[in-house]
Amino acid sequence: MSRAMWRELRAVFVSFQQDAALRCVVLRGEGGHFCAGGDIFEYPDFRFSEAGLRDFHENDVWGGLQAVLDCDVPVVAQIEGNCMGAGVEIACCCDIRIAADSSRFGAPIGRLGFPMAPREAALVLREAGGPTVREMLLEAAVLTAQQMLARGFVQRIVSEEAMAGEIAGTTQRIVALAPQAARLNKQTLRTLQSGAPDALPALLARAYDYADSPEHREGITAFLAKRPAEFSVPIP
Repeated sequence: MSRAMWRELRAVFVSFQQDAALRCVVLRGEGGHFCAGGDIFEYPDFRFSEAGLRDFHENDVWGGLQAVLDCDVPVVAQIEGNCMGAGVEIACCCDIRIAADSSRFGAPIGRLGFPMAPREAALVLREAGGPTVREMLLEAAVLTAQQMLARGFVQRIVSEEAMAGEIAGTTQRIVALAPQAARLNKQTLRTLQSGAPDALPALLARAYDYADSPEHREGITAFLAKRPAEFSVPIP
């Protein structure tokens, strides 16, 4: 991940958030790998200045990660090959993580002489858990897909040959459901996960605003009529 890629990640997901017709996003890498980490060849340009380093992590990196986290559209991570450092952080922002059985996970940045930035560490700690992030950061451990499945980080493991079919099936199941409900669910979960003391009261104040929405009516009407629901109405 270069600095330009982090900025592009932010721009792309901001546009996704504004696209009312979008039902699902699949995030994957190129060349058989999800993400090998940061572009180390760029690092001498900014890492040795406190201001440059802060700008990189707080604006470029966190700007990209926050845009993925803020996206109300379901995001599926298609993880193949190496998922290292920045790759783990990006995967942490996704709703459903599907890994190839040969994929590997880690954050061996201790070998490069620097720690994980605080916001990024909080994200990985929340999604991967304390024991896992400690192994990755303090031991430079590289974990298998099977280990990450056992620890609850990935939801499913498939063979490389079966990955395309698994992703297609997952996206089909998502897009067949009510898109407004998916967005509201993501908003609710994000608010509750924030830990803010007023999270639940804030949600309750607007939790049932969807009552008279076309999507809500279509879902109930279709069920009672014993026909497939057609969730093609624009999301307000």
